[in-house]
Amino acid sequence: MKSGRFVHHIQNSKDDSPRSLNERLLGCLFEYIWLITCAWTPRPFNPWRLFWLRLFGASLRGKPFVHQRARIEAPWNLILGDGSCLGDRSHIYNLARIEIDDGATIAQEAYLCSGSHDFSDPSLSLLTAPIRIGAKSFVGARAFILPGVSVGEGAVVGACAVVTKDVESWSVCVGNPCRVIAQRHPF
Repeated sequence: MKSGRFVHHIQNSKDDSPRSLNERLLGCLFEYIWLITCAWTPRPFNPWRLFWLRLFGASLRGKPFVHQRARIEAPWNLILGDGSCLGDRSHIYNLARIEIDDGATIAQEAYLCSGSHDFSDPSLSLLTAPIRIGAKSFVGARAFILPGVSVGEGAVVGACAVVTKDVESWSVCVGNPCRVIAQRHPF
């Protein structure tokens, strides 16, 4: 992991939360509101789900699609571009900002994780770093994107890949750890 991108959150012990009480309460409120108002809705109710995301501080450009079973930890740290898509049971664990650009797709059960821990610290303090998914890119089913990673425009991350470093634009990468196997042509 590239330490220059990370924000180190000071904790006195491993039991202390690095998040403020307001953030924790807002997160709980969002989780329950999503469960009650959105988790049961069919696909055509996407505008309703976007309404709730905006209300909780998500930045949405144009008309992104968010599946009703997508899980979003902190909507105030989410930026979705026009035509972007969060698939069924995708998990956006955005303790830091996660930006998904225009036309990018996050497939089912993919996990974007912008937080980790400092394992050299006895309190296991939180480390966060933003994630950016470039326009027209595709993150395959059950792929895992680590904190601080940027996936370039038009890139494809294969199913079940573990992405530990930046992915160049228009490349195709697979595996654990993820490695480039091909190049795509821009369209």
